[in-house]
Amino acid sequence: MNIEDFNFELPEELIAQTPLENRSSSRLMVLNREEESINHRHFYNIVDYFEPGDCLVLNNTKVMPARLFGEKEDTGGKVELLLLTQLKGDEWEVLVKPAKKVKVGTRLTFGNGLLKAECTGLKEHGGRTVRFEYSGIFLEVLDQLGEMPLPPYIKEQLDDRDRYQTVYAEEVGSAAAPTAGLHFTEDLLDKIKAKGVHIAYITLHVGLGTFRPVQVDNIEEHDMHAEFYQMTQDTANLLNEVKQSNNKIVAVGTTSVRTLETIARDENGTFKETSGWTDIFIYPPYQFKAIDAMITNFHLPKSTLIMLVSAFANQDYILKAYNEAVDERYRFFSFGDAMLIL
Repeated sequence: MNIEDFNFELPEELIAQTPLENRSSSRLMVLNREEESINHRHFYNIVDYFEPGDCLVLNNTKVMPARLFGEKEDTGGKVELLLLTQLKGDEWEVLVKPAKKVKVGTRLTFGNGLLKAECTGLKEHGGRTVRFEYSGIFLEVLDQLGEMPLPPYIKEQLDDRDRYQTVYAEEVGSAAAPTAGLHFTEDLLDKIKAKGVHIAYITLHVGLGTFRPVQVDNIEEHDMHAEFYQMTQDTANLLNEVKQSNNKIVAVGTTSVRTLETIARDENGTFKETSGWTDIFIYPPYQFKAIDAMITNFHLPKSTLIMLVSAFANQDYILKAYNEAVDERYRFFSFGDAMLIL
């Protein structure tokens, strides 16, 4: 398939720059795949679309303050690092700007020497491996020096770091938020539970695979970057029970979808306790084995995320919905509005 099949016109002013004051007051576009209908609600109405016995699956990854600004030890030249994946001990895969200035052996310093790093390897697309040096606990040093890694299309400063975290974030390790989950509040989750809906948690640490742009015309030639995921035995048992009772598994966000589909693909439609690395790339046509419904934000044109959504629903139907979202002035991307696909 050609990448232009997933393109649409998006006015820049519809890219949300700041989160709404109330997380759950964002708009919600509801798509019914069987009817190919489009309805407009608010996110707090989402409880109306669950039945007792359904299961809401949330990605409980927590975003690291993964953007570091420092300098080269020898020249003082400015550098920017974005932490992607912890490889082993204090060695990490990172993105570097300007990448061409950082070669194997280059030493970097941050926070007047509070944190130092040495480049240990070269990766594609500006990627590097670095080994960090510090005193104390790495995550505490990172919390002191790092900034939240907001996407490049967000130009506004984020006053409250927690607004780029879900209210259920727990497992530290992401370089970006699983943004479909940003709409949930504790109160809304309580209302969903009170309706008899199960809540299950999986983990996928969002890295380069989720937000790296597709740079080939034929999307089948695109290689996804692997991201770490895990599922507990309790979650696996719950999901298997929900499937056996013919209730809905509702995945929150493309990261949850990719995790669930990775496991179900390997287990013939069932789930088990597992962890590993997934580079699953979902695009039309694709036979879903894990999920029955999906909650997601509105994504970038020509991105792997809109390709995944187009695989779950009819591609023309999704593009029609996106064009209607533009006409109705929905807010797009990380801090934008949401879509429920049934």
